[in-house]
Amino acid sequence: MYQSILDDIKRTFTSGNMISKLVIINVGVFMLVLFLKIVLHGGSPSSEAYDTLIRNLAISSEGLDALFKPWTLITHMFLHEGFWHLIFNMLLLYWFGRIVGDFIGDNRILPLYIMGGLFGIGFYLLFAKVGLLSTGLALGASAAVMAIASSSAFISPDYNMRLLIIGNVPLKYVVLFLIVLDFVNIGAMNNTGGHIAHLGGVIYGGLYVYLLRQGNDLADGFNNMIDGFKNLFNRKPKQAAQKSPLTVTHKAKTNLRRAKGNKSTDEAMPYQEQLDKILEKIKEQGYDNLSEEEKEFLFQASKR
Repeated sequence: MYQSILDDIKRTFTSGNMISKLVIINVGVFMLVLFLKIVLHGGSPSSEAYDTLIRNLAISSEGLDALFKPWTLITHMFLHEGFWHLIFNMLLLYWFGRIVGDFIGDNRILPLYIMGGLFGIGFYLLFAKVGLLSTGLALGASAAVMAIASSSAFISPDYNMRLLIIGNVPLKYVVLFLIVLDFVNIGAMNNTGGHIAHLGGVIYGGLYVYLLRQGNDLADGFNNMIDGFKNLFNRKPKQAAQKSPLTVTHKAKTNLRRAKGNKSTDEAMPYQEQLDKILEKIKEQGYDNLSEEEKEFLFQASKR
């Protein structure tokens, strides 16, 4: 049984989408830290070794700390100590991440996650610097997740999410509710630093979609950096590395409703090719310049 589970995880991490990979990484880090906690505590209520480990993975409100431990800028957004904190973040990441990936592409998920997390921690450090926060540590994926949640609401505010008991609720109201919760907790002085970081993530998510509609994709620089890093370990010539060894052909035709007599060549275009064409148009001209047919196609694509 255990081998079967491991095989499923490996297969998902290798061929799954970026949301699945991020969930696996977060859960994996949580399990590893939990194991180390058990080992390092050794039955005692506290452990200096474990506390040192957390201090070297989380972000300190002392901003200069990150200069000497730059890896914490990334590690803090994959680190969770509380079980329910992890579960809540992973559920939101999965729900909102799938929507974002369907609408603007899976390749934009990781940049949104990382940059949203950095923007959120920037807010945290700024408020700590001016003395509005008490000293402490920041950890968790919440700011990164809120960046993805926010971007989903800006991309398709009227997209319906099916909630337990309540039923269908427009995406904009779900995200608005989460934002209101952050303000309520800030007012109640409950984990103020964490909720301020959440709001930083929200702002980044909205800013990202706004700039994307203007034709400026903030994910490009991040993805180019990742591609360059990969090429350092790729022995194949650069030209050969850009060629995909696998070609997938979609035979299904689109189901867009078109006016009678309008026989566009798009009707015969493979599904994935048409989707890529629409996403490229969003990048170059903005979402508002899509035709009603293209918006309808994108909406139907989000349900696949």
